[in-house]
Amino acid sequence: MPDSQSWGIVGGGMLGMTLALRLAQRGHRVTLFEGAPQLGGLASPWKLGDIVWDRHYHVTLLSDTYLRTLLSELGLEQEIQWVQTKTGFYTDGKLYSMSNTIEFLRFPPLGLWDKFRLGLTIFYTSHIKNWQRLEQIKVEDWLNQWSGKRTMERIWLPLLRAKLSDNYKKASAAFIWAIIARMYAARRSGMKKEMFGYVPGGYARILDALGKKLEQAGVVVHLNHRVKRVESSSEGINVTFEGGHQVRFDEVVLTTPGPVAADACPQLTSEEKARLRGIQYQGIVCASVLLKKPLAGYYVTNITDSWVPFTAVIEMSALVDRKHFGGSALVYLPKYVAPDDPLFNESDENIKQSFLAALARMYPSFEPSDVLSFQISRVRYVFAIPTLNYSCELPSMSTTVPGVHIVNSAHIINGTLNVNETVQLAERTIPELVSMPAGAERTEHAGA
Repeated sequence: MPDSQSWGIVGGGMLGMTLALRLAQRGHRVTLFEGAPQLGGLASPWKLGDIVWDRHYHVTLLSDTYLRTLLSELGLEQEIQWVQTKTGFYTDGKLYSMSNTIEFLRFPPLGLWDKFRLGLTIFYTSHIKNWQRLEQIKVEDWLNQWSGKRTMERIWLPLLRAKLSDNYKKASAAFIWAIIARMYAARRSGMKKEMFGYVPGGYARILDALGKKLEQAGVVVHLNHRVKRVESSSEGINVTFEGGHQVRFDEVVLTTPGPVAADACPQLTSEEKARLRGIQYQGIVCASVLLKKPLAGYYVTNITDSWVPFTAVIEMSALVDRKHFGGSALVYLPKYVAPDDPLFNESDENIKQSFLAALARMYPSFEPSDVLSFQISRVRYVFAIPTLNYSCELPSMSTTVPGVHIVNSAHIINGTLNVNETVQLAERTIPELVSMPAGAERTEHAGA
């Protein structure tokens, strides 16, 4: 492989940014393209009134070693503020605290035997090493077997539906294993309590530091460049953007969702396109709400009542010092839905009325006049659903088009979508990318 190649990275989220940085640090010439006006993807910030914070909710765990290593490189790891948080549970129209063992044992919706089986399920699942075998079992069957019918109906099923909608029926038990494994890893990494962290300034500050690091490494960044077509020729990989602008590289990495990558690469085989389009995604409609005062002080409140129009209540100001929000409280109200869900076409005003009405019903102290800002983010492709035998069906990161690679969050096969897993994917992918022969068989494939 030549000592230095030209690489084009399509997609300026945390995955694309990390890949670009590592390639540049290896001496390659790297150009990063992002379709939006700013870098960051799902981690990008926005403005709520006079406050700038993350567009979606993010948290750092003690066990997030890949993210913490990157933050250390950016000079930010030592600034992480670690906070012990509390967890709420809203069920049967009531809000309960579920922040310690005593509160768990007092939890009214489940009997003592149900709680024992629930605890056993979490403990046993957290100690499984061979997660691949869980890919062959439906998550519904696994939880029914270990937790029992009542716990499944009262706890697990509402939570699965909240995260996966009806697609929970297609998910494997590896889904719940990944969630439990991450939380247990956080506890094993230090104190036996939920310590969550954040960088003062949020991801606006992290992305600014990472952007400067890219510039120092020689990475050229182009914003507002939405890819239209990626094709191989005898002279290299041609990347065409909306508007007709075209650039050529030795190698190109697309970090876009599977269906988007399939549409952009006409030279892929029909089997590759089918696999990319066969990845089943969940999207999100997420409201960021800036309030005059907090709701209940739980970082996460899980919800099992089906009438609530959002998945959970994330009180970011229960984690982040309210001085970063000008003394206000910041709450996220996420709703996970399929990419074709009608909610994506619902007006902001209708969603706002529905969400605020639910908040008023859940929290008697809440009043609509408490709302200082209400903004909605819509993303159709957020995370891939880990279906049965997922890792076996997943498309390879190397394609049949020489010089064209597709790496996206769907390749997180033994974890959940979060920034740490995204950075880890990039770090693990780099050795594979740079070891591939440069442009092998490109002449044969040109014009295919």
